[in-house]
Amino acid sequence: MAVVVSDGAPLFETSVPLSVFGVDRSDTGGPRYQVVAVTADSGAIQTTGGLQLSGLQPLKAARRAGIVIVPSWRDLEDPPPPPLLEELRLAYREGATVVGLCLGAFVLAAAGLLDHRRATTHWHWALLFAQLYPLVELDAAALYVDEGQIITSAGTAAGLDACLHLLRREHGAAAAAAVARRMVAAPHRAGGQAQFAPTIEIGSRGSSGDGEIGELLYWMTGHLGQQISVAAMARRLNTSRRTFDRAFRGATGASPLQWLLRERVMAAQQLLETSDLSVEAIAFAVGFGGFLSLRTHFKRLVGVTPQGYRQAFGQAGSPPAGRS
Repeated sequence: MAVVVSDGAPLFETSVPLSVFGVDRSDTGGPRYQVVAVTADSGAIQTTGGLQLSGLQPLKAARRAGIVIVPSWRDLEDPPPPPLLEELRLAYREGATVVGLCLGAFVLAAAGLLDHRRATTHWHWALLFAQLYPLVELDAAALYVDEGQIITSAGTAAGLDACLHLLRREHGAAAAAAVARRMVAAPHRAGGQAQFAPTIEIGSRGSSGDGEIGELLYWMTGHLGQQISVAAMARRLNTSRRTFDRAFRGATGASPLQWLLRERVMAAQQLLETSDLSVEAIAFAVGFGGFLSLRTHFKRLVGVTPQGYRQAFGQAGSPPAGRS
């Protein structure tokens, strides 16, 4: 296994695969891996907290690996170097499993490995990812996505989820549980990263979708409780539905209904966190029209029920809020 370490990379994300796969836990049932840390950079590698890493092997050492992991990336404004992208393409062509954890998904996408595949990344950078790589089927709610030879994960701790999943896939549930037990971690977390993301003000002024689309998004976020059809959205912009749909997708990376559902769910998250309204009342307030509709869409996008979310993230001492 090769772990790609870049200068300026965050230390926690970088250390996750090294800890999961690079520590011998065979005495308690974990598998043994030969792990090599490689880099496309020269000299000592700077990480967070002012720490430096040395002794890394050159990038070509990854050619011996059956699994290549990019645990993150230093700066999304700094494109990955061509030699790294070519090594990832080579690894994929030769049958290696290629993994992008957190912002490492951006590196895999830059190499063209995620085109026409499902993938995920950190929720904070999901909109940028969708704009930069429209050929990728982004699942911004997932903790990780397994596409067989390609695996991507959400941010920070979700890299641990993805690594344990890879262990479980390659060596079985008992092996993954043994490693998780030694790391004092859950072998499998329920739900997705959407439950950890704050309300993303994607429709606010100055964010994605400037001009007429931006004005529409701003209006919609203030009228979520109303029934808003795609035809009504197009009429507000005085355009055909087909033209509107194309412009909307270009501005937001989602269809109008997908965007509206996501905004309503995120508004419900905020109310579940900060208010004492019943779940039924919240459903009507954000435009779902009833508890069952809210529960269905909330669980699909967030991974837990509204009541389960309130119990985990609501204000301390909030009273029970009806059905879950």
